[in-house]
Amino acid sequence: MKTSPFAAALALLAVLVLGTALASPALAHDALKSSDPAANAKVESLEEVKLTFTARVRFPNVVVRDGDDTPRQAGKAAVDGTVVTQKVEAGLPPGRYVIAYRVVSSDGHPIEGEIPFTLTGSPDASPAPAESAAPAESPAPDESDSAGSAAPSGSAAPAETAPTAPPAAATPAAGTEDSGGVPGWAWLVFGGVTGIGIGLFLSMRNRKQP
Repeated sequence: MKTSPFAAALALLAVLVLGTALASPALAHDALKSSDPAANAKVESLEEVKLTFTARVRFPNVVVRDGDDTPRQAGKAAVDGTVVTQKVEAGLPPGRYVIAYRVVSSDGHPIEGEIPFTLTGSPDASPAPAESAAPAESPAPDESDSAGSAAPSGSAAPAETAPTAPPAAATPAAGTEDSGGVPGWAWLVFGGVTGIGIGLFLSMRNRKQP
């Protein structure tokens, strides 16, 4: 029986399609299915990153770097079937970050790549408290008040006051007598004048006698 060219071509095409369908699963490799955070995502906070693959993976190695290429992961990555989890440092500051990963697929093929994302921080975060204002300077005390104010209690003991000397007794002036309060020189003058008067009286009396 002769086979028509059309039937032969159709059989060859069927063989090629079937062979391609059977070979596709064998040629396909495991790959990253999803990530949290996703590529170029913006998140408010971050405690860990998760990578999900299309098949089971082994030997996970995950690094989370900030904008200065400083590693920010905490501990080692953990794998659970197709999911790889990596903890990060607490309190990461806002900025740009990159998840760099490398795993080994179920068929021994290495899978690696990088996932950039942005940490924005919580919008409800309260701002840092402003520095307290410098205390107001107290007004300078008035000179008159400070001069008349007494020293506060508990401070240095007040200086002892020198005892006041008793008033000196009044000394009678030289040449004075206690009786009558008449000075001695007055008595001398009075006596002299009296003597002169008596002498003149006697002299004039002797002249009148014959």
